[in-house]
Amino acid sequence: MKLLNVKVYSGRNIYSHWPVIRADIDLGEYVNIPTCDIENFNDRLLSILPGLKSHKCSKGYINGFSQRLKEGTYLAHVMEHMALEIQNMLGYDVKFGKARYLKDDTVYFIVLSYINEVVGCESVKLAFNIINSLLNKKELDIDKKLREIEKKSYEDELGPSTAAIVKEAEKRKIPTIRIGENSIVQLGYGKYHKKIQATLTEHTSCMSVDIACDKELTNQILRTHGLPVPEGEVITTIHEAINASQELGFPVVIKPYNGNQGKGVSLNLSTKDEINKAFKIAKKYSDRILIEKFIEGKHYRIAVVGGKTIAASERIAAHIVGNGKNTIKELIHMENSNPLRGEGHQKPLTKIKIDDVTLMLLNRFNMDLNSVPKKGQVVYLRENDNLSTGGIAIDVTDNIHPDNVKLAERAAQIIGLDVAGVDITTKDISKSIIKEGGSIIEVNACPGIRMHHFPSKGKSRNVAKAIVELLFPEDTPHSVPIISITGTNGKTTITRMVNKILKANSMIVGMTSTGGIYIDNELVMKGDTTGPRSAELVLMDRNIDVALLETARGGIVNKGLAYDLADVGVITNIGDDHIGIDGINTLEDMAYVKSLIVEAVKPEGYSVINADDIYAEKIAERARGNIIYFSRDFDNKLVNKNKQNGEKAIYLKSNTIYIFDGKQELPTINVENIPATFGGALEHNVENSLCAVATSYGIGVAPSIISKGLSEFNTDSETNPGRFNLFDVGDFKVVIDYGHNIDGYSRIIKGLQKMKKNRLIGVIGVPGDRTDISILKIGELCGKSFDHVYIKEDKDLRDRKPGEVAQLLKQGCTLGKLSEAQITIELNEKQALIKAMENAKPGDTIIVFYEEYEHLVDEIEGYKKKIKSSQISEMQAVAGKL
Repeated sequence: MKLLNVKVYSGRNIYSHWPVIRADIDLGEYVNIPTCDIENFNDRLLSILPGLKSHKCSKGYINGFSQRLKEGTYLAHVMEHMALEIQNMLGYDVKFGKARYLKDDTVYFIVLSYINEVVGCESVKLAFNIINSLLNKKELDIDKKLREIEKKSYEDELGPSTAAIVKEAEKRKIPTIRIGENSIVQLGYGKYHKKIQATLTEHTSCMSVDIACDKELTNQILRTHGLPVPEGEVITTIHEAINASQELGFPVVIKPYNGNQGKGVSLNLSTKDEINKAFKIAKKYSDRILIEKFIEGKHYRIAVVGGKTIAASERIAAHIVGNGKNTIKELIHMENSNPLRGEGHQKPLTKIKIDDVTLMLLNRFNMDLNSVPKKGQVVYLRENDNLSTGGIAIDVTDNIHPDNVKLAERAAQIIGLDVAGVDITTKDISKSIIKEGGSIIEVNACPGIRMHHFPSKGKSRNVAKAIVELLFPEDTPHSVPIISITGTNGKTTITRMVNKILKANSMIVGMTSTGGIYIDNELVMKGDTTGPRSAELVLMDRNIDVALLETARGGIVNKGLAYDLADVGVITNIGDDHIGIDGINTLEDMAYVKSLIVEAVKPEGYSVINADDIYAEKIAERARGNIIYFSRDFDNKLVNKNKQNGEKAIYLKSNTIYIFDGKQELPTINVENIPATFGGALEHNVENSLCAVATSYGIGVAPSIISKGLSEFNTDSETNPGRFNLFDVGDFKVVIDYGHNIDGYSRIIKGLQKMKKNRLIGVIGVPGDRTDISILKIGELCGKSFDHVYIKEDKDLRDRKPGEVAQLLKQGCTLGKLSEAQITIELNEKQALIKAMENAKPGDTIIVFYEEYEHLVDEIEGYKKKIKSSQISEMQAVAGKL
């Protein structure tokens, strides 16, 4: 067995509408060996992963999978269930999975859902390794491997505060994008989006954060405004610490000047020896140390969001309770086995660590780790009460005195924080600290909210919801509209047509296409940018009013979608291209893959479907939202069905594109007024125009604006580069187009035959990953359509041998009745064009189906200059004779 590939789909994909992992496995010699025929395999597997007994599988009942094992199932299926079970063992509730045949008799793939990407991928690998160990009768330390995966998972998880905010955003249907590997997350798309990192929002002032981190400065500012704060000062030496403690009066607090999470904090210090030890601990975190008067009382954290108090918690320091039997060290270990405790911020509570602060505190009470506390005796292991050092929290939101609410809110406002954690020490939070005594100890930027969401006692308070509402008040937009366009042919031109229309509608468009990423018509990234990463870049742009995404097959199949749901999903057509690649072996497979674009549409959105396509009805069955059909035939049955149902449709009638708005026909534009159609000669651009009208109308553009945009859309190298770009070169013409499949060739040739004056000359080539039969068909079509062909090959041979594609094309051209004299093989694309131009006759039209666009344009422009220069020379020679 071999594990060939592990691939992550983090968004909607062709397997499911939630994140999945796909793994390809070569079963080799085990491909036809069922589990019941592998000695002791089932028993050993179930002893290692007993949770598999609860898997229902296709049987639909508990122990269903065990029954399948006994009856005999195959190893790809087993691996799928194992990977799911390993994730379950690590605390992730996942159930979806499937195993399917892929290729070459022995290669299968499995797909399974995941929550944590690292855990998902590592579970797949561990499942594979367990199977290999069982087949080869080798031991594998499963517990050790699980601990390794668990450790890796901590690094991949969002922090609890960030995760809580993301969860609340998703409840509001606000899409999210994780940026990088840390906890920076974008909420929403385009110009409306906001970024967060834990409880820091993009509205949080850097200056306010700096002030909050400067504990002495915060103290001074609050004191200036009349708020109660402890006396204190900043020191740098132990001598200064002792002098300051004497001036302040014992007990005192020592903490790092700019620390966080309670690290290096020592409280209630009453001797020079304690101060000396506390100073050394604090020095590990900062060169500057803050010493303050110790305030007697309980410790409270108040969460203030947008100037309003949302939650309040009493924080209790890490501690254990004696049982009269076990040592303190053993009791800590017992408490850390509590399933609610984990490493770092992994779980509601953090495991208690033993360090210098713990030892110093125990020593103060004449105890150490080997001491055995009496039954019921509470032994504190920390004086600071942070959850990050093992503390717990009790919700007291309903008990906080109104005066204390006002003080916390005022403190946050004075420091300038939109989200703040205000620490107050007082004997009873239900009584006014103005009257009863107490102090504001700190005002924290980026406060953790885990304690409020998961209190050890009391009601959970949804601080994350308040933060999301602060960023996106009710009924305010969070995302720009998304248009996603896919199909076999025409999607690039349609995307550019729609861009022109949206621009005419005064919108700033973020567009991905085969030519690059454009923001407001400015090229920001060149190349084929039709995949999910490019779409994500557009969705992250702050300037855009709308995201217009050309979405290619490759990205859909191999990575899924970058967005959640589109406002308009478009399928231009389904044609014979890329068949036999990525497991897509039929046109039905292709239609299924492309249908993802209309499945991922908002309920109130639109699925735009070509009613003339033979797969239109099948695609419509999978489509979400409302359907807009477009057709070249006003009497198309699907168009008529929509019209009868009072739904929208776009169609051609009497050479005019009409919009049916659900009630009436709206004549929009005559195709002869669309420059891209060459007076209607280019039928494929008539179809593309129909699709562009449907798409634009679906997004809410008025018919008059649609008409204006299309009337200004040309197929020149500026507006629509690489798509039927026509150049006048002396007394002949050259057309450059990206036709690369049989439908693309047919559409272009059909238009050229209406426009030609003399011969049609083809400079032809086909990508090497097409099937032999597809290449032969294109060759045959060219043989029937052109007067002469120049056969070239792409630089990227795509695993073909040099000349292999050219020979197939030549064979096809011969089938199409071209003679040897009418066929020239020149593998270099640029040289093939040069030869075609050098042999052109007056009135000829040369069509180049290109791989690389720019160098051909340069060659044409250079040839035009050469002709002009020659003409000038001839004129000068004639003038000289005169």
